Amino acid sequence: MSGALPDRYAVAGHPVEHSQSPFIHAEFARQTGQSVDYGRLLCPLDAFATTVRAFAADHSAGPVRGCNVTVPFKFEAFELAARRTPRAERAQAANTLRFDRDDEGGWLADNTDGVGLVRDIERNAGMALAGRRVLLIGAGGAAAGALGPLLEAQPSSLVVANRTLSKAQTLVARHADVAAATTLSAITPDQAGAGFDVVINATASSLQGADIPVDARVLAPGALALDMMYGPAAKGFLAWAEAHGASGRDGLGMLVEQAAEAFFVWRGVRPETSPVLAALRARLAAKAG
Repeated sequence: MSGALPDRYAVAGHPVEHSQSPFIHAEFARQTGQSVDYGRLLCPLDAFATTVRAFAADHSAGPVRGCNVTVPFKFEAFELAARRTPRAERAQAANTLRFDRDDEGGWLADNTDGVGLVRDIERNAGMALAGRRVLLIGAGGAAAGALGPLLEAQPSSLVVANRTLSKAQTLVARHADVAAATTLSAITPDQAGAGFDVVINATASSLQGADIPVDARVLAPGALALDMMYGPAAKGFLAWAEAHGASGRDGLGMLVEQAAEAFFVWRGVRPETSPVLAALRARLAAKAG
């Protein structure tokens, strides 16, 4: 009705002050004509569930419909929901919550990270994953969300490398039934070998300013090396990749693509991502300048 308050959403995490999600979703809302108010929700490390529940219950500024979830709460977000999509079940982690009413089945948890990653690699970077050798570094929430959709793209082999081998093995075992023709394995980073077409950094090493977790020999000539982080956090990995003959790519495209999928889960409308990604890159470049 005329004058109705917009539906409210937020990105929940710790930290969230530098998140670009409010800009992205404002662009999606403007493009599609949806009435959306999207903000940031800083969650104390020991009070994620309490903070999200309080946000969901506060309709004083408009109906609260859902939230995105970023580090380090994706596993906790999965546990909060009464219902989970198949891709969230497979990941055992969620980056999207939809606050459906109890008479609608209760909250829904989804994971749009993996589909966002694959769309960015295949559509925006122009590299088909079918038949490629892929190295996924990490076995946390980001890697868990990515693995299923990566396998659906049918690479010839996919190796999950993680310092704690048991975590990688558990993640691989949970996806063994969807590996199909893909050879799927778990290793430690020092066992990664050589010659991967696509190398994806899904660890927090970029955020922490840590050393690159694998040797440069993992990069095949002309490989695509993608860090899920963006901005200053991704610079070290991208510089390392390009210094060794690879094409470096940050996580901005993945961020926009997974946001578009979340927008579709919430609103039933799929926005165009290309103009939003271009606007976001221009916005960040202007800030850096």
